[in-house]
Amino acid sequence: MIAIINTGCANINSVRFAFERLGVTPEVITTPEKLVRFERAILPGVGHANVAMKRLNEQGWAEAIADYQRPLMGICLGMQLLCESTEEGDIPCLGCIPGKVELLETNELTAPHMGWNNLRVVKPHALTTGLSEQDQVYFVHSFAHTINQSTLVSGEYGQAFSAIVANDNYAGMQFHPERSGKVGAQLLQNFINWQL
Repeated sequence: MIAIINTGCANINSVRFAFERLGVTPEVITTPEKLVRFERAILPGVGHANVAMKRLNEQGWAEAIADYQRPLMGICLGMQLLCESTEEGDIPCLGCIPGKVELLETNELTAPHMGWNNLRVVKPHALTTGLSEQDQVYFVHSFAHTINQSTLVSGEYGQAFSAIVANDNYAGMQFHPERSGKVGAQLLQNFINWQL
């Protein structure tokens, strides 16, 4: 059973529909006390990190997520919130995944990074099963997780950045797998299959 954490900072429906297309019916939960009942969880997110972290702290999600010992994956802003800190608002985050989130140096490219882009597998992992360097996924972001020991897959837009990260039971995808067609569906299936 999969929980989708609803903090009011995400488009929940597109994530829910993506899992339903895979034959899985996730439950959207709005209180942190319910999280322990689920085998795995998704932390989606859009918007500003400062607002989202404030909600996570005020609603009790920060502690519940830090204590969770089963697979939990952040999507887009949700991935960034799982890291140690972010330059967006210059705030500490949940600290579940090593590394910090920095403003993407796009150089002469248009900001934010929005659209389809290739991935490069850095480290094989259950979450990257079936992924090739010809595959493209859909990004919308201005900030990105630095490349470090938790990086499984990188992307590039003006600079290299982490596209998929994992640490213990926590993982994150900077792009939107729910909007990334067959490739995104494969990656969500990989999360469903991921065994610690």
